[in-house]
Amino acid sequence: EVHLVESGGGLVQPGGSLRLACAASGFTFLNSFMKWVRQDPGKGLECISTINTYSGATAYADSVKGRFTISRDNAKNTLYLQLNSLKTEDTAIYYCETVQGIDLIRGPGTQDTVSS
Repeated sequence: EVHLVESGGGLVQPGGSLRLACAASGFTFLNSFMKWVRQDPGKGLECISTINTYSGATAYADSVKGRFTISRDNAKNTLYLQLNSLKTEDTAIYYCETVQGIDLIRGPGTQDTVSS
Protein backbone atom coordinates (compact mmCIF):
# COMPACT_ATOMS: atom_id res chain seq x y z
CA GLU A 1 0.00 0.00 0.00
CA VAL A 2 1.29 3.44 -0.93
CA HIS A 3 1.86 5.80 1.99
CA LEU A 4 3.08 9.36 2.24
CA VAL A 5 3.55 11.02 5.63
CA GLU A 6 4.63 14.61 6.05
CA SER A 7 6.42 16.10 9.04
CA GLY A 8 8.25 19.26 10.06
CA GLY A 9 5.49 21.84 10.10
CA GLY A 10 4.99 24.36 12.85
CA LEU A 11 4.73 27.98 13.87
CA VAL A 12 7.41 30.35 12.63
CA GLN A 13 7.86 34.12 12.45
CA PRO A 14 7.99 35.96 9.13
CA GLY A 15 11.45 35.65 7.65
CA GLY A 16 12.01 32.34 9.36
CA SER A 17 12.63 28.87 7.96
CA LEU A 18 11.17 25.40 8.13
CA ARG A 19 12.17 22.06 6.67
CA LEU A 20 9.45 19.64 5.72
CA ALA A 21 9.95 15.93 5.13
CA CYS A 22 7.75 13.37 3.42
CA ALA A 23 8.39 9.70 4.13
CA ALA A 24 7.29 7.49 1.24
CA SER A 25 6.58 3.77 1.17
CA GLY A 26 4.82 1.18 -0.95
CA PHE A 27 6.13 2.26 -4.35
CA THR A 28 9.38 2.74 -6.25
CA PHE A 29 10.43 6.15 -4.95
CA LEU A 30 13.56 6.31 -7.14
CA ASN A 31 11.61 6.57 -10.38
CA SER A 32 8.74 8.82 -9.39
CA PHE A 33 7.46 12.33 -9.94
CA MET A 34 6.84 13.95 -6.59
CA LYS A 35 5.09 17.19 -5.71
CA TRP A 36 4.65 19.52 -2.79
CA VAL A 37 1.25 21.19 -2.80
CA ARG A 38 -0.36 23.49 -0.25
CA GLN A 39 -3.82 24.64 0.69
CA ASP A 40 -4.84 27.73 2.61
CA PRO A 41 -8.38 27.65 4.03
CA GLY A 42 -10.71 29.26 1.54
CA LYS A 43 -8.29 28.80 -1.33
CA GLY A 44 -7.66 26.05 -3.80
CA LEU A 45 -4.80 23.61 -3.84
CA GLU A 46 -1.57 25.14 -5.14
CA CYS A 47 1.25 23.04 -6.58
CA ILE A 48 4.39 24.79 -5.38
CA SER A 49 7.20 22.44 -6.38
CA THR A 50 7.92 19.22 -8.24
CA ILE A 51 10.87 16.88 -8.60
CA ASN A 52 11.77 13.90 -10.74
CA THR A 53 13.37 11.61 -8.19
CA TYR A 54 15.46 9.89 -10.84
CA SER A 55 16.91 12.89 -12.70
CA GLY A 56 16.61 15.42 -9.90
CA ALA A 57 14.93 17.93 -12.23
CA THR A 58 12.92 20.46 -10.25
CA ALA A 59 10.30 23.13 -10.85
CA TYR A 60 8.78 25.84 -8.69
CA ALA A 61 5.72 28.06 -8.65
CA ASP A 62 6.50 31.76 -8.99
CA SER A 63 5.11 32.32 -5.50
CA VAL A 64 7.95 30.32 -3.90
CA LYS A 65 10.76 30.50 -6.44
CA GLY A 66 14.03 31.56 -4.85
CA ARG A 67 12.75 30.90 -1.32
CA PHE A 68 11.84 27.20 -1.27
CA THR A 69 14.02 24.25 -2.29
CA ILE A 70 12.77 20.75 -3.05
CA SER A 71 15.10 17.78 -2.69
CA ARG A 72 15.04 14.05 -2.12
CA ASP A 73 17.05 11.27 -0.54
CA ASN A 74 16.45 8.19 -2.64
CA ALA A 75 18.24 5.95 -0.14
CA LYS A 76 15.75 6.99 2.55
CA ASN A 77 12.69 7.24 0.28
CA THR A 78 12.18 10.74 1.60
CA LEU A 79 11.17 14.00 -0.04
CA TYR A 80 12.09 17.35 1.47
CA LEU A 81 11.07 20.97 1.16
CA GLN A 82 13.26 23.71 2.63
CA LEU A 83 11.23 26.84 3.23
CA ASN A 84 13.20 30.07 3.73
CA SER A 85 12.22 33.74 3.99
CA LEU A 86 8.73 32.72 5.00
CA LYS A 87 5.85 35.14 4.61
CA THR A 88 2.46 35.22 6.30
CA GLU A 89 0.89 34.21 2.99
CA ASP A 90 2.85 30.94 3.13
CA THR A 91 0.57 29.82 5.95
CA ALA A 92 -1.14 26.64 4.73
CA ILE A 93 -1.33 22.90 5.07
CA TYR A 94 1.50 21.39 3.06
CA TYR A 95 1.10 18.01 1.39
CA CYS A 96 3.36 15.75 -0.60
CA GLU A 97 1.78 14.02 -3.53
CA THR A 98 2.48 11.47 -6.24
CA VAL A 99 0.61 9.64 -8.95
CA GLN A 100 1.08 5.89 -9.05
CA GLY A 101 -0.72 4.25 -11.94
CA ILE A 102 -4.12 5.88 -12.01
CA ASP A 103 -4.10 6.76 -8.30
CA LEU A 104 -3.34 10.17 -6.87
CA ILE A 105 -1.71 9.67 -3.49
CA ARG A 106 -1.47 12.53 -1.01
CA GLY A 107 -0.27 12.49 2.57
CA PRO A 108 -2.30 13.78 5.54
CA GLY A 109 -0.42 17.09 5.44
CA THR A 110 1.47 19.24 7.89
CA GLN A 111 0.35 22.68 9.06
CA ASP A 112 2.75 25.57 8.61
CA THR A 113 1.79 28.85 10.26
CA VAL A 114 3.78 32.01 9.64
CA SER A 115 2.87 34.67 12.16
CA SER A 116 4.50 37.25 14.39
